Amino acid sequence: MHTAIETTGGANPSAGGPSEGQAEIVLEVKNLRVDLATPRGTLHAVRGIDFSVRRGEMLCLVGESGCGKSMTSLALMDLLPRNAVRRADTLRFRDADLLSLSPRERRALRGSRMAMIFQEPMTSLNPSFTLGDQLCETLLAHRKVSKAEARDRAVYLMERVGIPMAADRLRQYPHQLSGGLRQRIMIAMALMCGPELIIADEPTTALDVTIQAQILRMLRELQQEFGTAVVFITHDLGVVARIADRVAVMYAGQVVETAPVMELFHQPCHPYTRGLLECIPIAGRTVPGEPLQAIPGVVPSLIGPQQGCAFRNRCNQCHARCAQEPPYVAVTSQHAVRCVDALMAEEPV
Repeated sequence: MHTAIETTGGANPSAGGPSEGQAEIVLEVKNLRVDLATPRGTLHAVRGIDFSVRRGEMLCLVGESGCGKSMTSLALMDLLPRNAVRRADTLRFRDADLLSLSPRERRALRGSRMAMIFQEPMTSLNPSFTLGDQLCETLLAHRKVSKAEARDRAVYLMERVGIPMAADRLRQYPHQLSGGLRQRIMIAMALMCGPELIIADEPTTALDVTIQAQILRMLRELQQEFGTAVVFITHDLGVVARIADRVAVMYAGQVVETAPVMELFHQPCHPYTRGLLECIPIAGRTVPGEPLQAIPGVVPSLIGPQQGCAFRNRCNQCHARCAQEPPYVAVTSQHAVRCVDALMAEEPV
């Protein structure tokens, strides 16, 4: 029998994600900034982003490569490189102020109540240790359990994530598994202590579409079963449509639009979000032999001071007001956008 590890939050695994009034906030981020010192100057990788995640909710951070998604995830877990500086007005996980934790408190939190699934499992798993050693280490480090109990928990979770012959796999090494099975191991490892929050940094990018679909379905089922809050980072809008409750669109280190997933797809407000959606090939709309649609221009450099809307040089609706910093405006109670042309609400967020 597996060892029962419950989340501290006592989550309610309600399908479809909680509404704003149904579940408490697990993670709250206000004005998060990450700056990196480079030979060319200070690179402003994350530029004042705000978002929150509630218990049992799947929030997708979506955007192009280099927009700051992964740097945001590393900032949340305090795993930034040495040349990076993290600042925020608020960075709170439950009752813990993540900005003021001591190194010992951070280690106690990571892996136990907050877990992360990395993009490339082959470089995240240690090739020198068996899968059983690496899975059990997480539980033994954070919970008062015996090695036998940790092993039972590992076997149970390996079976839950669809790994056949789980008990035998404990003695295997990472190189003996396929990419899909290694990613399942990473998901099982993240669930070992029953965390309240999982940050998944593009966990299906290196997988073929069939395995990707299996992993996404399994992750969504497990998230709803355990009631875990998930921040899922991706550049794939197809993945977003499949698993998200809410979406935060990032561009050039900023969140430019946040909305419930269906509202974002059917009523996008930011020109960048609309551009992303128009780039998706759709049967009946895409003409065979014709070039696929793309957003013109390139992402601006984030080195040095930034002024005005970062998207204005690529936007077909740009005008003089775009040279000013755009406010973050509430379109509805759950939909906000950073654009001067979206002033549909009376007050900025």
